[in-house]
Amino acid sequence: MNPLTVQPDRLQRLRSLCLGLPQATEKVAWGDPTWRVRDKIFAMQKGNYEGGRPSLWLKAPDGAQAALVEGQPEQFFVPPYVGHKGWVGAYLDGRSIDWPLIESLIEESYRLIAPRALVAEVSGAKPVDNAKPVSRARPVSRAKPVSSAARKKPSEKKSRPSKKPKARSSGGRS
Repeated sequence: MNPLTVQPDRLQRLRSLCLGLPQATEKVAWGDPTWRVRDKIFAMQKGNYEGGRPSLWLKAPDGAQAALVEGQPEQFFVPPYVGHKGWVGAYLDGRSIDWPLIESLIEESYRLIAPRALVAEVSGAKPVDNAKPVSRARPVSRAKPVSSAARKKPSEKKSRPSKKPKARSSGGRS
């Protein structure tokens, strides 16, 4: 594991918030602690390198990333690698941390990642609207489209005149 830049008491608080959710586990990945539900990450503590700022990366619902980053740029940022998928980063090195807000962001991230049955176990939780429903349908074939000429029966295909090979001239030789 990378040497931690986050204060130990703050990391312990993150652990208790994340591991307090149904079937949540902690796993070190890329040298940093991550919290998962059924092996899917819902929170990552990052910034554990020389000169790094300790932070927490979380999945956020549609529109939340922009609202948080634009509204409080000193506390929130768009993290690399996962920011384009709507994740938001929260700095953990400030003088004080808004723990009720962090807790609600952790729970929201969990709701976006966890299966619906587990989301229902979180007190007062409702499945998030933009969560992807689990489909039991068979996957759609990704075969290339067949041209109309290829679908016709061999007898229906237009016949092309065959090219006859040119006769070779002897070039004056006998």
